[in-house]
Amino acid sequence: MSIRKSILSKYLFFILFFFFVSEKAIACSMYKITLGTKTMVGCNEDAWRLTSAIWFETGKPDAPYGAAFTGSRLDGENGTAPQSGMNEHGLSFSRLASATPENQKIKQAGKKEIQNPTAYLKDILHQCKTVEEVQAYISNYDHSFFSEDVFIYIDRSGKYLVVGPFTMQVGQDPTYVLSNFCPSATADSEALKLDRYRNGVELLNHKTDTTLEFCRSVSDTMHVCREKIGDGTLLTSIWNLRDGLVNLYFYHDFEHTVQFNLADELAKGDHQIEIPGLFPPNEEFEKLANYKTPKNSLVMMLFVISSGLLFLFTAIFFLMRSFLKRKEGGTNIQRALVLWSVVLFYYTFVLATNINLFYFPAPYHDYSSGLVSATSYIPFVMLLLIIPVIRFNFSIFKENSWRFFSKGLLVLNTSLYVVLIGLFFYWGFYF
Repeated sequence: MSIRKSILSKYLFFILFFFFVSEKAIACSMYKITLGTKTMVGCNEDAWRLTSAIWFETGKPDAPYGAAFTGSRLDGENGTAPQSGMNEHGLSFSRLASATPENQKIKQAGKKEIQNPTAYLKDILHQCKTVEEVQAYISNYDHSFFSEDVFIYIDRSGKYLVVGPFTMQVGQDPTYVLSNFCPSATADSEALKLDRYRNGVELLNHKTDTTLEFCRSVSDTMHVCREKIGDGTLLTSIWNLRDGLVNLYFYHDFEHTVQFNLADELAKGDHQIEIPGLFPPNEEFEKLANYKTPKNSLVMMLFVISSGLLFLFTAIFFLMRSFLKRKEGGTNIQRALVLWSVVLFYYTFVLATNINLFYFPAPYHDYSSGLVSATSYIPFVMLLLIIPVIRFNFSIFKENSWRFFSKGLLVLNTSLYVVLIGLFFYWGFYF
């Protein structure tokens, strides 16, 4: 392979890798209830991944405590990244997305760097028994690494530790609810705007109980099921910290559950179980599994990337033509095509890197970017323009005023518009 081909292949790999791993944080919620000697912890993982799993890891000499974990995000050779878990001493944790403003992202000097976040999170449960031990463990590390997350650790006594990117807070309230915000940086009035959080708080203010049936009702009350494709709460786990039990509920179906005894599972050695296969067929999950986006389909991702490159080439080509002032008609049209192609090039970048817009109602509103929100209207503009653009194609061929390559490039772009409009309907961008 020539050096030029080698560089090109590495460049293309980088583009594909960047597009596939760039994914915004996904919503979640949790609660804990302590009555007497019993503490129950419920975790809702709200995601649209298809790879949900539970796995069990026995203790090792340098990490003596066995633990169970659940998660759905694959982390290469590290396996599945843990979203929640519990060890054999009744220490549990949950991870929730919580964005930190850019101007507050400051590294913590003099702390150890977190090199492998998946291993780091698992090691805490393998090496700690209480929230005090967790706090001491985390204090050694620069946990600002997790600038898009908030964690909560709960031990068997019911004491809990909330870990943000820059703060740690210990609490002993008998009930506690958390969702996608960092308590140290969010006012209660703002937190209550999150429906899943407010629902949990209101229910637990009315009643508390540690029976599985009651905890199931709390998890159900806090779960998410979005209207667009029925996605939302992928996995609910309810951890009994005193008895070492975990009950799973899959894809917001609270009629069926599977229970695991941590001690029994650890006795079998290290093993992992794919969760979808544990439950009866779920029509909503099947719909999600068959729904294709650039994030779960390599063909679609390559199509979006190729479309973006074509739009970029089109913009450069017609920009050069308009400035060279060739004897072709429609110079103003060419300049408009340049601007439109630049817009579409950026939009393909949004399609390839922002998974949220495929699952939330249209037009999608991005709370962190007005520009991304504005791109949600591009499918509507394209739909309005497609008939005039097709008519212009015919007129260009009829008048024979453009050169062959220019006409071919225009036809290729128009054909691509038609395909994209079809995909926009499929993805629900118009309704």
